[in-house]
Amino acid sequence: MIDSIYYIAKGLDITLRLYFITVLFSVPLGLLLALGELSKIGTIKKFVTFYTWIFRGTPLLLQLFFMYYGLPVMGITLSPLGAASITFIINYSAYLCEIFRGSIQGINKGQYEAAKVLGMGYKQTLIRVILPQALRTALPPLSNEAIALIKDTSLVSIIGTAEILRNSKELVTRDFTITPFFICGIFYLVLSTFILLVFKKLEKRMAVSCQ
Repeated sequence: MIDSIYYIAKGLDITLRLYFITVLFSVPLGLLLALGELSKIGTIKKFVTFYTWIFRGTPLLLQLFFMYYGLPVMGITLSPLGAASITFIINYSAYLCEIFRGSIQGINKGQYEAAKVLGMGYKQTLIRVILPQALRTALPPLSNEAIALIKDTSLVSIIGTAEILRNSKELVTRDFTITPFFICGIFYLVLSTFILLVFKKLEKRMAVSCQ
């Protein structure tokens, strides 16, 4: 049992690396895309709309296959982790774009007018007034995406990446027991619970700071 737990835990390295790389790049990219979608410049707005349509409308697994198996046909070869990271970043940024867009649009128009009366420009209003409030309202849906992301990292097992699900499957095949799947499930539950608690704490802290 200890050996199985240790072997499955070795896959945590890939799982967590993919998770943090995705969060690190998809959050700012999603925010930029949201601002682009709210832009008055038609070309940018159309590009972002097309981007979110493509990456929200097709399966993440298909995008992963295209990135890992499709690009080599065009002469571009990526490592499994590289292909997975790029796929997850572009996919999750499309979803985060819609979350941030909805949160920004949910801010009362009076906030903009009040900031203008105080002499703030558009960028200043956005950074100091709009985004802090939008981020607070975006936290619950962001929490859902963060938990979905940790579960979606299991998809990379399909391209041969040794994360926790793939390691569990190897043990099941080798030892003819399903215990590794239960251990794997516990790993995901622990990770999901930790993420949930982090977001609960963030929501509580931001609620207090806004009082």
